Amino acid sequence: MRSKLAGLILLAAVILAAGGYYLYTLQDRTEELSGYLGGEKTGLFEDEEILAILKEEYHLEFTYSKAGSLDMVTADQTGMDYLFPSSQTALSYYQDCHGQPARSEIIFNTPIVLYTYREVLDALTKAGVITEQEGVYYADMEKLTDMLLSGTQWADIGLSELYGSVTVDTTDPVKSNSGNMFAALLANVLNGGNTVDEESAEKVLPDLQTIFAVLGYMETSSADLFSQFLRMGIGARPIIAGYESQLLEFAAQNPEDYAALEDDVVMVYPSPTVWSTHVYIALDEAGSAGIDALLDEEIQRLAWEKHGFRTSGYGTITEAGGGSVPGVAREIIRVTNVPDYPAMKKIMDGL
Repeated sequence: MRSKLAGLILLAAVILAAGGYYLYTLQDRTEELSGYLGGEKTGLFEDEEILAILKEEYHLEFTYSKAGSLDMVTADQTGMDYLFPSSQTALSYYQDCHGQPARSEIIFNTPIVLYTYREVLDALTKAGVITEQEGVYYADMEKLTDMLLSGTQWADIGLSELYGSVTVDTTDPVKSNSGNMFAALLANVLNGGNTVDEESAEKVLPDLQTIFAVLGYMETSSADLFSQFLRMGIGARPIIAGYESQLLEFAAQNPEDYAALEDDVVMVYPSPTVWSTHVYIALDEAGSAGIDALLDEEIQRLAWEKHGFRTSGYGTITEAGGGSVPGVAREIIRVTNVPDYPAMKKIMDGL
């Protein structure tokens, strides 16, 4: 009787141990989510602190292929769980092509800015295009757009060492979001400061085509354009349009490299500018888990402090970029609305 009881106890212990081990391994299991990611967010998705939170708290691991925000909508999505572009235009484009996604949510925001060099800044300041207020530089977009349209030469504003006409380099507006958002901004400026609709987009399109036609080859990744800007210097790309987050992240992640160029590279806020909304598109139920994870309070804090993305709870300016980037606007108040999808589609089709 005792041996039989001992055997039952042993069997129960084995069953409990096996069940406990199963629950342990189930809890420890990490689910891999695959998707397309805008290049400006790759640094965040490779951040060890963020990866640890995703794995330990949410049992998730993201793998990604880099793609332009608009390109990813029409790319092969077989086996993909999510898309993470940089605008709601991309979400509308997705809905137009594929219907409603499983779920979508805005995760981060960042304004479109201009990056240039001190020498160009000084020349444009003398020309009345750029002004400084409380240490922040602003570009009058009406005056700058007039320069882009009229074929003003760099030599005309005292920069004879630069070749050709004044331009703002962007990513391809048909494939990548930063270029697309800058095109939207220009369209509104050309429309007298009013947000374009389908009809007015048609009217400003010839001027937009004139501005973009002189740019030649355009990168399809915002990260690649920013990297080229830093590497190639003033002669190759005197001004580019990009995201505020890019310089803040660069300063936080590469403090020594930033220290070597901080006296020369300048961030300028278009007046007005547009917000770029980084919206996560879940393609399936598994991908939906990524939304809750990325909205984690600690991840949101790190996204601002280490990668420059403005979140719902971003802190003080000194916390961004290690506090080393001068000229960061505390609030983004000079903003124009991004046109709705039908108007943006008209612009994309025309460019």
